[in-house]
Amino acid sequence: MRDGRFTAAEVVEAHLARITAVNPSVNAVTVTLDARAREAAAALDDRIASGHEAGPLAGVPITVKENIDLTWSATTSGLPFAADAVPAANATFVDRLLAAGAIPAGRGNMPDIGLRWDTDNDLFGRTINPWDPARVPGGSSGGDAVAVATGMAAAGVGNDYGGSLRLPAHAAGIVALRPSAGRVPAPSRTVEPLPLSLQHMAVNGPLARSVDDLDLLFSVMHGADDFDPLSLTVPHFSGYDGIRRVAVTADPAGWGVDPIVAAAVRSAADALAAAGWEVEEAEPPAIDRCATLWRQLSSTENAPMLLTPGVFPGPLSEGTVRYFRDNIADVQLLDTSAAYQGAWAERFVHAAAWRAFHARYPVVLGPVTTQAMPIIGYDLSGPAAATELWRSHRLLVTANFLGLPAVAVPTGVDGRRPLGVQVLARQNGEHVALAAARDIEAAFPAVTPIDPS
Repeated sequence: MRDGRFTAAEVVEAHLARITAVNPSVNAVTVTLDARAREAAAALDDRIASGHEAGPLAGVPITVKENIDLTWSATTSGLPFAADAVPAANATFVDRLLAAGAIPAGRGNMPDIGLRWDTDNDLFGRTINPWDPARVPGGSSGGDAVAVATGMAAAGVGNDYGGSLRLPAHAAGIVALRPSAGRVPAPSRTVEPLPLSLQHMAVNGPLARSVDDLDLLFSVMHGADDFDPLSLTVPHFSGYDGIRRVAVTADPAGWGVDPIVAAAVRSAADALAAAGWEVEEAEPPAIDRCATLWRQLSSTENAPMLLTPGVFPGPLSEGTVRYFRDNIADVQLLDTSAAYQGAWAERFVHAAAWRAFHARYPVVLGPVTTQAMPIIGYDLSGPAAATELWRSHRLLVTANFLGLPAVAVPTGVDGRRPLGVQVLARQNGEHVALAAARDIEAAFPAVTPIDPS
């Protein structure tokens, strides 16, 4: 667009046509924003023709997850009773993307209220994994991940409370950045009394098909917001020239790992070593305990909201309720004041240990999930399955528990199964994680966009 080879209108039309052709087979885009997207593209082309600056994201078609405020359509969170809940204002980081020239082409599907590692709801239905329709696409930002992977959008924006950006990106063969807590402001300008775990462990971030695109999107999205008291502004550096040392953990906490997953981690470690990083096998502190506390805190805080009649103005999907009941069956809830306060106090101890570990190893390399993406319905097959999923996602939720930045990056394909890893950096060290992810990405050919299986 900058050199005049394409207009914004042409780019948007190409992506709208791709949505028409592909979305019926994957159900990733819930609402196609065709009229508003065309209007925004025409306005952008007029600005460019008048000699005005196009913006760093000029004409880039994106998707916006169903729980992020965009006044072009309702913010439903996948809930039928919220189908008409059109917000009064955009989320601040959405306004930043629009000001940079990005053009929302559609909304990304999600499980209702986002508390499931799958993407299905009673309002829009199931999103299909384009690599293997028998397996889940991950969640909760599954619609945005599939839209980006199949070429319906160049990028997407979602959120991550327990891996909800990194897991679906991994399943789709694309990249995602989970920023540090506070770096990207809230998904709405309406401040609500959220549980502490959502306040401190849930973040908003980008999905894309390249690490450079993640970097650019984050550079636009980040920064403090007057509507979000937990947000902050920290400089985002364009590169990293510090200590290049990596701690590799193929089997975090020693709970077991699929050999194919372990091999992918070691391939990524080899790529980093070839790029000049000093690579060591080293186990980060207390992953078992961090993952356990994440599960206890999130379950304890969400149980009253999900299991008490009348909290919501309408029912949640049967799948969400069943999954959550199965999940908490194996959890020792923090049902006394002392236990609950003690868990949050212990978080400070583990954060300090990880800060010291990152002083020696600026990057931690490990799996996104230690097992293959599960068959559809596995997460609803009982408490043991819910526990096994959590165990396989232990490094994912450790990053959430500690508020750390992490990037999911693919490392190829094994048959119909995208492979990949994640890299974690110290708090507010997004540029460090992105630098390592960029060197991993350089060693493996891109596998998207793809046509659905």
